[in-house]
Amino acid sequence: MKVVNLKQAILQAWKERWSDYQWAVNMKKFFPKGATWDILNLAEALLEQAMIGPSPNPLILSYLKYAISSQMVSYSSVLTAISKFDDFSRDLCVQALLDIMDMFCDRLSCHGKAEECIGLCRALLSALHWLLRCTAASAERLREGLEAGTPAAGEKQLAMCLQRLEKTLSSTKNRALLHIAKLEEASSWTAIEHCLLKLGEILANLSNPQLRSQAEQCGTLIRSIPTMLSVHSEQLHKTGFPTVHAVVLLEGTMNLTGETQPLVEQLMMVKRMQHIPTPLFVLEIWKACFVGLIESPEGTGELKWTAFTFLKIPQVLVKLKKYSHGDKDFTEDVNTAFEFLLKLTPLLDKADQRCNCDCTNFLLQECSKQGLLSEASMNNLMAKRKADREHAPQLKSDENANIQPNPGLILRAEPTVTNILKTMDADHSKSPEGLLGVLGHMLSGKSLDLLLAAAAATGKLKSFARKFINLNEFTTHRSEESTKAASVRALLFDISFLMLCHVAQTYGSEVILSESNAGGEVFFFETWMQTCMPEEGKILNPDHPCFRPDSTKVESLVALLNNSSEIKLVQMKWHEACLNISAAILEILNAWENGVLAFESIQKITDNIKGKVCSLAVCAVAWLVAHVRMLGLDEREKSLQMIRQLAGPLYSENTLQFYNERVVIMSSILEHMCADVLQQTATQIKFPSTGMDTMPYWNLLPPKRPIKEVLTDIFAKVLEKGWVDSRSIHIFDTLLHMGGVYWFCNNLIKELLKETRKEYTLRAVELLYSIFCLDMQQVTLVLLGHILPGLLTDSSKWHSLMDPPGTALAKLAVWCALSSYSSHKGQASSRQKKRHREDIEDYISLFPLDDMQPSKLMRLLSSNEEDANILSSPTDRSMSSSLSASQLHTVNMRDPLNRVLANLFLLISSILGSRTAGPHTQFVQWFMEECVDCLEQGGRGSILQFMPFTTVSELVKVSAMSSPKVVLAITDLSLPLGRQVAAKAIAAL
Repeated sequence: MKVVNLKQAILQAWKERWSDYQWAVNMKKFFPKGATWDILNLAEALLEQAMIGPSPNPLILSYLKYAISSQMVSYSSVLTAISKFDDFSRDLCVQALLDIMDMFCDRLSCHGKAEECIGLCRALLSALHWLLRCTAASAERLREGLEAGTPAAGEKQLAMCLQRLEKTLSSTKNRALLHIAKLEEASSWTAIEHCLLKLGEILANLSNPQLRSQAEQCGTLIRSIPTMLSVHSEQLHKTGFPTVHAVVLLEGTMNLTGETQPLVEQLMMVKRMQHIPTPLFVLEIWKACFVGLIESPEGTGELKWTAFTFLKIPQVLVKLKKYSHGDKDFTEDVNTAFEFLLKLTPLLDKADQRCNCDCTNFLLQECSKQGLLSEASMNNLMAKRKADREHAPQLKSDENANIQPNPGLILRAEPTVTNILKTMDADHSKSPEGLLGVLGHMLSGKSLDLLLAAAAATGKLKSFARKFINLNEFTTHRSEESTKAASVRALLFDISFLMLCHVAQTYGSEVILSESNAGGEVFFFETWMQTCMPEEGKILNPDHPCFRPDSTKVESLVALLNNSSEIKLVQMKWHEACLNISAAILEILNAWENGVLAFESIQKITDNIKGKVCSLAVCAVAWLVAHVRMLGLDEREKSLQMIRQLAGPLYSENTLQFYNERVVIMSSILEHMCADVLQQTATQIKFPSTGMDTMPYWNLLPPKRPIKEVLTDIFAKVLEKGWVDSRSIHIFDTLLHMGGVYWFCNNLIKELLKETRKEYTLRAVELLYSIFCLDMQQVTLVLLGHILPGLLTDSSKWHSLMDPPGTALAKLAVWCALSSYSSHKGQASSRQKKRHREDIEDYISLFPLDDMQPSKLMRLLSSNEEDANILSSPTDRSMSSSLSASQLHTVNMRDPLNRVLANLFLLISSILGSRTAGPHTQFVQWFMEECVDCLEQGGRGSILQFMPFTTVSELVKVSAMSSPKVVLAITDLSLPLGRQVAAKAIAAL
């Protein structure tokens, strides 16, 4: 018999009472090869025929069950067919459909094309909606039945619906498929949420507690589907977090002027990556602050730390509060952190002793002022600390009674900074004497350093410096002036010049050069500082044109210095004198060396240089330092002698106002300028005792020891101790400076790979991450672009990637990659700008853009020749084996970090697809596991967007990675192609 259509074939089978097996054989005869059963809608046709009467047709249902069992029809077509049935009053039909769902709802799979897998997701979403509607209808009938006194039937059907719901939703795989479907069809998900609300209202009055709790559980599972990737457990077995400690110490020691936002983001990144509970996180920040206070070198270092702890960190916490889920929760967490802190009595006592005050008290008041603590909590904590201090008699010694504590001074200095900035905004020409009085007051004692530290910690130092640059520029424009006006102008020029030099040396020249002037004119001080001022890592050429100005002006300046008993102030162009002094000094040196001038004349000249304004001496020494570097050992004596002459103060009655205060700052500036040259020439110059601190953290490396030994020694000490102290941070910074990024990173990674004790490898990762924060961007480029590929492609090094050091290295690599990627759009911090930046072109040659040209790295791969594993659907086949989400997001691949990440993931993909397994394959697994562990969501912002889509199907073959959550985490679900890849991988699990 020739059958015309599917419906006729089903009816004939029913009439002739074929068995299920016989039906299947005959169907294949009727419909020879060509269209599949899903295209013919077999499942829907069978259900339509089976559900015609009040009760289902058992024979036709047996055909459908046979078709499902023998995989004639796909699960998605059956689910879609079921979800079209909406006559919930026919109990027997509904129960039959629930039984069919029971056959496969907890073991759905699909091994077809990506589109078919997405079809399964959509069908499952429709089936979930259908189950919820069915449950709601059953619950409604149960309620009506209770009112009529016949509850049994409704209760049975409701129990069946809830059982199927629970069975479907308890499978993580199903929830993952629903997660994808929700992103594919937002409107259907909204309908499900409405259905859930309605069901909740109906079930609220249900008397059966078992059914009610089962329904609540199903509701919870459905609501958890959109957020199934953001659940992370926090570390509760640890109390110390050396990374947080070191990041805070590093920032306080080296980057007080840095903006708070990058620090907040970095701390949040560490908190997320290490899953640190908030109270312990805040506690670690405070611990680091107190350790920094105790360790800080006396003088400016101590003031900087005080400002950092009492002014900047409360601001950081205010910003951290915004990341927290609720204000109340965060204030509770801060309170808990302080409760923990109060138990660390020896630490607090030592800090109190160092600062000569109750530090905790100041800190609590500041936190309360910023809204981080309630007043009741503050008073309670203050009382506890006060009681503790009663037991520490050394905190109440009489000898310290007269010393004003720094925390109090710093907190008072902050409003003063604002007032000074307002004063500096006024028109300088109207009351220069009044302004001079303010500046003179700033120079006394440690006022200047207090004000600068407070300005730096509150982000006002740049505007502070800008105001002084404007003042300095104002003094270069002369008008008709009296002797008194001329001396005021000379003093304003000198004080502003010295202050700016001091700021540049204490906080870095970026503070002064950071804001370009809107008018486009370049001010004298900026020009001088960029071209003539010696700095760490900046070598000046003493023969540079900037040191060779107009010769006629130089001659007149030489004559002025040599012949006058003292320099006349009226109409004096101080900025020109500063620019000409270098050439004048060269003339004077030559005259002295050739016997034209005697030593007495040189003394008179140097007295003239430093007699009125100290700036001239600073400019002269700046050139002499550059000059001495170029001379042979036997030629340096006279230049160094001249520096000695200029460094000492002039003992004369005829000096201008505030001379002693200015000399103190001048000596400090000259000591910093000469430090490098004096070390290189093994010379000593006695700078007058300045009252300011000598140079802390200067000359830390032991002489005559190879720097590699120093690096391994200091790392071993830090690892043994378990935390990085300020001195070690400075040694690491110096070594990074001297050895370069590759040398530094490579040797520290070698130390990590030597470590075999699990506890120590984890500690090493936390410490290395914080050490790498010295220059995270460059270290990450070297680590991911050179060191890891070298280890992964050289089989002789694979043994070093075994557990535990291999796991540790994978963790470290992911942390560095995530940190750099999240922050590389921002600016490099001031401490990193000084260092040589890797040339972008180096990375372009190492990792070329054109996919047709294999990179050096890819040529190393033995498995490169094998055919890439490509997905099976037509849309996927055109996809290059290296296509990744980043290309679809059009990420800039000229950026070195993006390029390095893309190539690392290509290498990972190649290792997973190769026929050789070994420690390197295991390393790749650890790397990917850590990526999943650290990421909230594998979305647009993550490093995993650089992973080729084809890697996903390779990864799920690794047993540890074959979980639906992992697949969701590593694919970019914001892209349709990403969702297809994820659905294909999950459906095949």
